[in-house]
Amino acid sequence: MASADPLAQYRKKRDFKLTPEPAGEVAKGEKRQTRHRFIVQKHDATRLHYDFRLEADGVLKSWAVTKGPSADPADKRLAVRTEDHPMAYADFEGAIPKGEYGGGTVMLWDRGTWAPVEDKSAKDIEKGHLHFTLDGERMKGEWLLVRMKPRPGEKRENWLLRKIDDAYAGGSDELTGRHLTSVLTGRTMAEIAGDAGGEQSLKGAKGAAFAKKMKAAATHNEKIARTAAPKGKPPKFRPLQLATLVDAVPSGNDWFHEIKYDGYRALVAAAGRAVVVYTRSGLDWTDKFAPLAERIAALGLPPCLIDGEIVAYDARGNPDFSALQAVLKRGHGAQDAKTELHFFAFDLLERDRKSLVKLGNLERKERLEALLRDAAPPIAVADHVIGAGERLYDALCGAAQEGIISKRADAAYVGRRTRSWVKVKCTRRQEFVLVGWKPSSAKARPFASLLLAQHEDGALVYKGNVGTGFDADTMAMLASKFESRARKTAPLAVEPAAARHVRWLKPDLVAEIAFAEYTASGSVRHASFVGLRADKEARNVTPEIREAAPAPTTDVVISNRSRVIFPETKATKGDLTDYYAAVAPIMLPYMARRPVSLVRCPQGRAKQCFFQKHDSGSFGDHVHHVPIREKDGGVEDYLYVEDANGILACVQMGTIEFHGWGSHVDAVEKPDRMVFDLDPDEGLNFADVKKAAADLRRQLADIGLVSFAMLSGGKGVHIVVPLDPGHDWDAHKDFSKRFAEALSIAEPDRFTATMSKAKRKGKIFIDWLRNQRGSTAIMPYSARARKGAPVATPTGWDALADIDSPGHWTIADADDLLDRAASAELRGWGFANQTLPDF
Repeated sequence: MASADPLAQYRKKRDFKLTPEPAGEVAKGEKRQTRHRFIVQKHDATRLHYDFRLEADGVLKSWAVTKGPSADPADKRLAVRTEDHPMAYADFEGAIPKGEYGGGTVMLWDRGTWAPVEDKSAKDIEKGHLHFTLDGERMKGEWLLVRMKPRPGEKRENWLLRKIDDAYAGGSDELTGRHLTSVLTGRTMAEIAGDAGGEQSLKGAKGAAFAKKMKAAATHNEKIARTAAPKGKPPKFRPLQLATLVDAVPSGNDWFHEIKYDGYRALVAAAGRAVVVYTRSGLDWTDKFAPLAERIAALGLPPCLIDGEIVAYDARGNPDFSALQAVLKRGHGAQDAKTELHFFAFDLLERDRKSLVKLGNLERKERLEALLRDAAPPIAVADHVIGAGERLYDALCGAAQEGIISKRADAAYVGRRTRSWVKVKCTRRQEFVLVGWKPSSAKARPFASLLLAQHEDGALVYKGNVGTGFDADTMAMLASKFESRARKTAPLAVEPAAARHVRWLKPDLVAEIAFAEYTASGSVRHASFVGLRADKEARNVTPEIREAAPAPTTDVVISNRSRVIFPETKATKGDLTDYYAAVAPIMLPYMARRPVSLVRCPQGRAKQCFFQKHDSGSFGDHVHHVPIREKDGGVEDYLYVEDANGILACVQMGTIEFHGWGSHVDAVEKPDRMVFDLDPDEGLNFADVKKAAADLRRQLADIGLVSFAMLSGGKGVHIVVPLDPGHDWDAHKDFSKRFAEALSIAEPDRFTATMSKAKRKGKIFIDWLRNQRGSTAIMPYSARARKGAPVATPTGWDALADIDSPGHWTIADADDLLDRAASAELRGWGFANQTLPDF
C-alpha cells in the first residue's frame, strides 16, 4: 500500500468541497518516540464498522474492523486494510454527506497511544504481523494484527485483529456493547447524526423524523449525564461482613466461590473525584493507599460503597501479604509496575445513596460488574465460579495460595460474621496479639521469639511462641516498636510456665501467624511470622474455630417427583425441580424481589395451565407477598420470592414459568427494566429475528442505551434495557410505545408495533406492551411450558449470531448455563446504569 504520496489514494476518493473531512498532509520531522497515537472511529456508513488507525510514517495506517474490536482473545475480528489517513483525521468527528465516499456518521470512539512489543516496530505492518500494546481510554493491553493470505483474485488486504489474553481481556461485548458515546464530545451517534440531518441510518422523510426524535433523546441523555455528575461526599463507613472459618468447601450451586486474597480488606467510598479508603475497622487509610485512590477517582464513579481487598504481588506473581507490607513501608514514590498495589472489588453495598445490602450476594456482584465496567488494572472485579468450589480450592492450594471465600448466592450482606460467607484455608493462618519477647543469644538477632495470645472470655490467653519468618529488616522494625511498649508484668490472664527471661509488652500489636496445628495445650505448632496487621485492633483478636461446612440451604419438600411434566422428553417434576435448584443462584439476580406471575401446570404442560399472581397463603412461608394497588382502586397481595426456597416452593405447586414485573417490590411504581419482545410472524425464520434484534440494539445504542439479548425460549428474542428507577410507569410505557412505533414507521415492511394478527403478515411484532404497569415478561432462566422444556436464556450479542433457535437451551442444560453465566460473555449481563431518555 506504499506510494510516493501515501495520502494520494485518500485524496482521490474525496471531494473536500463537499465533505468536512480534513485534506491533511503527511506529518514531517517526527520526533523519535516509543509511543505514537492511535484512534478508533465508529463509522455508520453503508454498514456500521469501526475504523482502527495507528500512527506510523507520518500518517494513520487504517483498517476497517467490521464488527468492532473485541476484548475476548478467542475472537478474531476481520480488519480490512484501507487507505492511509492524514494525522489531522485523528480529531475528526461528524457526518460525511450522503452520497460521498464513506457517507455516514463518524464518532471518535477511542484514542490513546500505541507501541510495538519488545524489539518489534511499525515496519512489521508491511511484514503482515504486528504485535503491539494500546493505552487508550477503552482499548488497553496487548493486541495482534495479522494479515491473511489473499485468495485468488482478491484485491483487498484482509487482516485479523485479536486481543492477547492479559489483565485487560474480557468478553466479546465488553468494548463496543458498553461504550456508546464519543471520547471527544460525549455525544451519542444519534446526536452526531442529527447535526447533519440525521438521515444516515434510516430511509426517507420518516427516517429523518425518527432520527430527529433520536437526536432529542440523545441530547436529553447527555444533559442528564451532565447534571447527574457525581456530587457530594462519599458514603460513610459501615461494618463489614466477615466469613466463618470452616473445614470443607460448601457444596451445591447455591454457593459461589472467590479467591481469598492475601492482603488488606478495604471498604472504598467514592463519589466522583472524592474517594475514601477505609480499613476493616473503619480507619481512614486513604493516604496510605493514595495511588489506588487516585485510580479509583479517575473512574468518576457515582456515590458508592465497594467492598474488596488490596494486594501486592510477590516475585512469583501471587498475592502476598509480606509484599504488601514492603510496598507500604517503602511509600508511594517507590512503587513501580512490580510493586504496584491492586484492588480486587468483590461487593457493592451502596449506589447513588441507596443501600443494596438486602439484595443477594450474586446480584450485588453483577451490579458491581456493571458499575466497574470501565475499570482496568490495578482496579478489577474479583472473579468467581458458581458451584465447583472444590476444584477452585484444590487449584489454589496447589498454587500456594491462601484459600477461598464461599458465599451463598441469595444471601443479604450482614455487617458481622455469618455462615453465609465462609472461608476455607489451604494452611492455618490466624491473628495473634504480641504480648512479649525472649532475648536472643545471637548478636545479630534482637530477639529469639515472640509470645502470642488471643482474647477468650474477656482475657488474654497464651497461645505459644513464634521464632521464624523474620528477615533482618522485620526484626529491626519489631524491636523498634517494642521499646515504647515495654511493661513489667504479663498482660496475660495466666502467666505461662516458660516465662523466664520474657520481656513483656503492651498488648496492642497484632501479628498474622502461619502454623501447622494447635497442640493439646492450645499452643501453635511450627509457627511462622507473616506480618503485622495494623488494620486490625488487638481487642478483636479471638480464636478462629474451624466449623463444619454449611448444610444445604434448600429445605422445600417436593412431592410427586416422578410425575411427567414434559411428555415429549419424559422430563418429570423432579427434573424441573433439579433444574431450578441448580440455576436459582443465576436466576435470582433478575427475579428476586420483583412481583411475579406464575404459569402453573399441576398435571404437566400438556394439561390445563393457568396464570397466577395472587396467593391466599397456600405457597408457604418461602413465598412472600406485597400489597399493590389495582386499576379499580383496590389492593391485592402479589407474589414475590427472594431465595432458592421461594422458587422451589412455587415449583412444588406446579409452576413451570416465572414472569416478572419491570419494577421491584421496594419501588413498585418506579420501573427499572424495559423489554422489547420480538415476535415474528409464522412465515419468518429465526435469522430474521436475530437481524431485527441487532437493529434494535443499534438504534438503542444510538441514543445511548445499552441493551442485552435473551432467547425467549418461545418464538423470538427479548431485548432487555435496564434503567435507573427515576421515572414512572406512564413515561416507561410511552417511551417503549413511541420507540416501537418509530421503528415500524421507518421500516413498515419489516416491523409492526400493533398486536393485530392481520397486520403482522410477514413482519416482526415489536411487543412493547410488556412495559405497562402490571404487565410482565418471562424471567431469565425460566423454563417454558413448551415442547422440549426450553429455557429463556441470556446471551451475548456476538454469541446470538451463532444460535439456531430461541429454544436452544432446555432444562437439561443447567450445568452449561451455570458455566456460561460466570463467563466473560455474560459478565454484568442485564445491568447498566442509565436514565430513560425524553423521547
